[in-house]
Amino acid sequence: MAVLTWDDSMRVGVTDIDLQHQELVRLIGSLNSAMADGSSHRVMQETLSRLVDYTRTHFATEERLLERYGYAEIALHKAQHEEFVAKVDDFSRGFEEERLFLSLEVMDFLSDWLKGHIMGSDQRYAPFLHEHGVS
Repeated sequence: MAVLTWDDSMRVGVTDIDLQHQELVRLIGSLNSAMADGSSHRVMQETLSRLVDYTRTHFATEERLLERYGYAEIALHKAQHEEFVAKVDDFSRGFEEERLFLSLEVMDFLSDWLKGHIMGSDQRYAPFLHEHGVS
């Protein structure tokens, strides 16, 4: 698995959202490092919990902006967020209960989903927000 790294192609041109995306990339990298280093279950759980919490914060930020300006695809965007949060919540609970473990497959899912979402759905709303003066 290639570790997800931030690059300018991921920019949406909205400062707060770009900074939050960078933090999400960093948190996924931290989780990957904890897994690769063989960190304790507690350390990995704490890192995963930070990722889950920050993801919710980020999604709320995006959704508030999109709602404020009446983005036509807000329902679809929210549904994508809800689906991702549900999957990560299920994984987090399973990991906490020691039914599931971090794996390359999980790290690939997190990295691929985030990058795909930023490069797809998030890039589609960027011009809309720019038209409304959001930067």
